[in-house]
Amino acid sequence: QVQLAESGGGLVQAGGSLRLSCASSGRSFSLTAVGWFRQAPGKEREFVAAVSADGSISDYADSVKGRFTISRDDAKNTFHLQMSGLKPEDTAVYYCAARRYSPLPSARGDDFFNWGQGTRVTVSS
Repeated sequence: QVQLAESGGGLVQAGGSLRLSCASSGRSFSLTAVGWFRQAPGKEREFVAAVSADGSISDYADSVKGRFTISRDDAKNTFHLQMSGLKPEDTAVYYCAARRYSPLPSARGDDFFNWGQGTRVTVSS
């Protein structure tokens, strides 16, 4: 069983940066794709970014392309979301997730089996 825990959220001014981390306890997720999703108040959960098991393929939502970077460090059983150029519309609870068996990234939340509890990111204008 993979248990995920996010960290790194907080309050930041527009244009600032934050780095979110997701740590796994239990079974390694080195053979599976991992990703980040977010849910803003009053909105549905949406895809942010995902990366393949070997780190060679990454996918981003159009809204964050060029500003966010997903990376993974399997030696430490962690992966990250580096966020820069933050905008008020990036305000949300951010969730990390891991696919169960597939090494390929996906933008579909239903393709992810393990989820963290979320970390809140607030971007002030």
